[in-house]
Amino acid sequence: ARTVQCSTCHTVTKLYSLVDIVRGANRIIHGFQQLLRQHQPQYQYHEQQQQQQMMAQPPSRLLEPLPSPFGKKRAVLCGVNYKGKSYSLKGCISDAKSMRSFLVQQMGFPIDSILMLTEDEASPQRIPTKRNIRKAMRWLVEGNRAMDSLVFHFSARGLSARLTLLVYNGDEIDGQDEALCPLDHETEGKIIDDEINRILVRPLVHGAKLHAVIDACNSGTVLDLPFVCRMERNGSYEWEDHRSVRAYKGTDGGAAFCFSACDDDETSGYTPVLTGKNTGAMTYSFITAVKTAGPAPTYGHLLNLMCSAIREAQSRLAFNGDYTSSDASAEPLLTSSDEFDLYATKFVL
Repeated sequence: ARTVQCSTCHTVTKLYSLVDIVRGANRIIHGFQQLLRQHQPQYQYHEQQQQQQMMAQPPSRLLEPLPSPFGKKRAVLCGVNYKGKSYSLKGCISDAKSMRSFLVQQMGFPIDSILMLTEDEASPQRIPTKRNIRKAMRWLVEGNRAMDSLVFHFSARGLSARLTLLVYNGDEIDGQDEALCPLDHETEGKIIDDEINRILVRPLVHGAKLHAVIDACNSGTVLDLPFVCRMERNGSYEWEDHRSVRAYKGTDGGAAFCFSACDDDETSGYTPVLTGKNTGAMTYSFITAVKTAGPAPTYGHLLNLMCSAIREAQSRLAFNGDYTSSDASAEPLLTSSDEFDLYATKFVL
């Protein structure tokens, strides 16, 4: 039968045999093959053009992989002078440049694995805006693995929640959140410690290590790490437990350490000792301590050297009237994702 009619609606439907279906499919396939043969040179031309364009375009530095046979070494260095503002700073860009030289020359970081964000950078992606700093922080920890050594350095302004309009969520022992101020913080807002912890700390997997050096005011717990080290001048110390029942602030098995310029309620200073220009006291003390400590010092030895370098610089420059700080007693503060023995654990960057 070639047709069939419905007994209810009387609709006539044409029937096809299996042979007809195969013949029709063969005709369709043959037509496509002819079409492809006709346009194949044009397709090849467009494909070659696309490949050439992709090769000509430089890869995004925020996304490109940074392989290393012994674990990646990456760093994000931010320096903001707030040029032209009433609250401008003098040495933050110099801090970032000094840290880059130190990481490359002393610590073996590949120059291509260091992402610089300062007002002097030519690329719009390298200006230390809130959006770019967020991108850079995500790039730093993206795909982190065991044996990765990551560094985050920030030299600029920092604020505590009592000085800003931040909404406190109840996860701080002192009742205040801390924040970093990007270049466009007046319009885009600050980067608060809760977000910094979520981006930089939480993703760290077992075996990965992050060291943050924060040269800013009110920066003691700006990474929201659970443990704060309180060290006396005689070298004795104790850990304060800042863990919150409201939110987990640790890592995903990795280790995070933060050297801050001062406590949450203190302000940091700057000194022209390191480069002949105004330089952050925290950046100066960190670089000086690591250089003079010898190979693989302990965290306790390093922290003592940093505090000694600050005190020495304060005494020498105060005598000359060059030291600038509204809190001359401020000393570096160490926070960590875990408690550990300061004098038994080696500092390895």
